[in-house]
Amino acid sequence: MKSVLLIGQSNMAGRGFLHEVTPIYNENILMLRNGRWQMMAEPIHFDRSVAGVGPAASFAQAWCSANKNEQIGLIPCAEGGSAIDEWNIEGALFRHAISEAKFAMETSELIAILWHQGESDSHSEKYKDYYQKLNALVNSLRKELGVLEVPFIVGGLGDYLGKSGFGRSCVEYDLINQELLRYAENNSNCYFVTGEGLYSNPDGIHINAESQRRLGIRYFEAYQTKSNVDNPLDGEAEIVRVCCEKEQTIAEKRYITLEQYTLGKSSLEEVMKFLK
Repeated sequence: MKSVLLIGQSNMAGRGFLHEVTPIYNENILMLRNGRWQMMAEPIHFDRSVAGVGPAASFAQAWCSANKNEQIGLIPCAEGGSAIDEWNIEGALFRHAISEAKFAMETSELIAILWHQGESDSHSEKYKDYYQKLNALVNSLRKELGVLEVPFIVGGLGDYLGKSGFGRSCVEYDLINQELLRYAENNSNCYFVTGEGLYSNPDGIHINAESQRRLGIRYFEAYQTKSNVDNPLDGEAEIVRVCCEKEQTIAEKRYITLEQYTLGKSSLEEVMKFLK
């Protein structure tokens, strides 16, 4: 099985509203929870009670479309509101990510690290030493995990920032984006994914669910092509629709029915149909 480490702040953890997009269920997409691999269901992260849709589900779905009958596991370690300083190699977030990744690597091969962070550093000229701090993080992660060539994919911040709501304070988001792009261009196996054309929730800072689906496809495009994604993809909405609307297997239908029954949304009779 392959695996992907998810790190950064809230837009990696996901704050897209779950009811706004078609849910993704795929028996070949797993997530690490309580030390066990289980079928993925969103929210993948539980860093906050408001966790929702992030980019990882559509990334994994696109990966499965390109790798038929293979499994991929997601390792959720993002933390909402975290600044890059909180990802220093002595800090709890870094050590937790290393611990979870090493545990996952006992039963999987780590094939990528996805990073989305920077909103918390988009002010007060924090962009000036962002590159150096990111470089220390990337090198330390690769060294600690023994994967010196693993792709590290960085997501650009949305161009809706700096305008409204909680995003109003992110006045230097474009300068952070410049540093993220510069890092990807200057370092091997590092790729940049644009946040251009994405939309936010009403709070003005969190990427909405539909845009998160598109962002995940962009992350996969960068992974698959080993190149930066500097612009939104042509036909992005259709790519997402085709990728995410798949016919469900018996195992997936059983999982969904049990989930709905536990939530009080289906009957015992409906559950028993799948358990015979």
